[in-house]
Amino acid sequence: MHKYLLSLLFALAIGFHSNAKDGYTIKVKFTDAKDSLVYLCHYYGKNTTVFKDDSARLSSSGEALFKSNNKIIGGIYMLLFADKSASMEIMLLNGDNFTLEVEKANIYKTAKFTGNTENIDFYKYQLFLVDYGKSYQKLEADLSNAKTKTDSTLIRDRMKAKGLELTNYRRSYGVKNPNAFLAKIFNAVEEPEIPTELPLLENGKKDSSYPRIYYKKHYWDKFDLKDDRLIYTPLYERKLDDYMTKLVIPVPDSVIRECDSILKVTDGHEEMFKYTLWYLTRWTETSKIMGMDEAFVYLVENYYMRDKATWIDSAQKAKYIKRAGDIAPNMIGKPAMDIRMLDTSGKKVIPLSSVKADYTILIFWSPTCGHCQKEMPKFDSLYHEVLKKYNVKIYAVEADNEVEKWKTYINEHNLVDGWVHVSDPQRTTNFRSFYDVYSTPTLYLLDENKIIRGKRIDHSNVLGLIEWLEKKKKTTASGDKK
Repeated sequence: MHKYLLSLLFALAIGFHSNAKDGYTIKVKFTDAKDSLVYLCHYYGKNTTVFKDDSARLSSSGEALFKSNNKIIGGIYMLLFADKSASMEIMLLNGDNFTLEVEKANIYKTAKFTGNTENIDFYKYQLFLVDYGKSYQKLEADLSNAKTKTDSTLIRDRMKAKGLELTNYRRSYGVKNPNAFLAKIFNAVEEPEIPTELPLLENGKKDSSYPRIYYKKHYWDKFDLKDDRLIYTPLYERKLDDYMTKLVIPVPDSVIRECDSILKVTDGHEEMFKYTLWYLTRWTETSKIMGMDEAFVYLVENYYMRDKATWIDSAQKAKYIKRAGDIAPNMIGKPAMDIRMLDTSGKKVIPLSSVKADYTILIFWSPTCGHCQKEMPKFDSLYHEVLKKYNVKIYAVEADNEVEKWKTYINEHNLVDGWVHVSDPQRTTNFRSFYDVYSTPTLYLLDENKIIRGKRIDHSNVLGLIEWLEKKKKTTASGDKK
């Protein structure tokens, strides 16, 4: 009786497809699995994580029903066995109503869809990819075993032709089905096709920078930044990450301009705007590129503080604002906050502003910090080898109130020439807040006017930064004379 009732429900679900509105109805049958819990999940921007939307337990005959009347975003979803023994991607759009019969052990070759669904075409493409992948792997193996340059050239030509076969498959589908979501996915993964002929510069030489400029200009041409469904696929974060890390000039002004440009296009498209702002905020905040925190502060001030991130609560908003507030006073180009600290005797006050040098390396460190213990001697060696000639001084702040261990370490490693050692045992300077010292060592490079010229640096890159600043000085001076 139970089986009959379930079958009747399935039939009714299919029969009333013409009246389907929001939500989805998916009848599944696994021919080689039963009594198993299966989740319906969706991607969200990347392929490393999926989020659960629904669940159903396979009956003794391997059948289950996923159903919802709530509107969904649509995209690439996944049927995932709770024990993670198998999974399969499906395309699911709002209002979809279809059936699926499949063998768990051989999903791609056995999946059969009925109903009005793009999964029929989606799985034709999956089968195409299986055969395509085997052929391409064979060509790669042939290339690695090639004996002559001629053989390698011929194989590369075949690989190029094979790649064109994949591109043509996707493009052909798009021409025949221009309104299909699958066509939009195919467009999203397509790379700009760079012209082979380089334009000429005014001096008659070919413009070698043209391929990169062209590629960047046309990077987003076929990716619809206004379609929220593309967030529910594993495509967007990789696309965005490649753009920001490989094509955008890694300086704050360029990054800020690109952030504004992408956010302007996605504005009004809730999921796309939400994910883009979240990604760019995280990317700028955690970037290892010096000065990128300026872009993070910009995003907080112009988006979060202006209530454009409507999905976050007041507590989350406060965290962003506090973090930006901690960073803002010590961004590159800002005057360094003066701090007045005691020397190793604990009697003499030595303000940071009193250090007379063309460059001051401001270091917050601890004698019990393993990384600090390695960095301090390296800075001392670098000072004696080369930094001294640039009139550099090192203003070294003991950050963890380990006064006796601090003095012992300084004496044992003879950190004397070029060093100004200070501490703040009473914690009156609020240096951790002023200089965003949340770990040690934390380093800043200051110029002769105590303007911040570098931050989050170490012994391996401080010399390169000083040499660049010196070169910039000479260039500026030369320009002024003209």
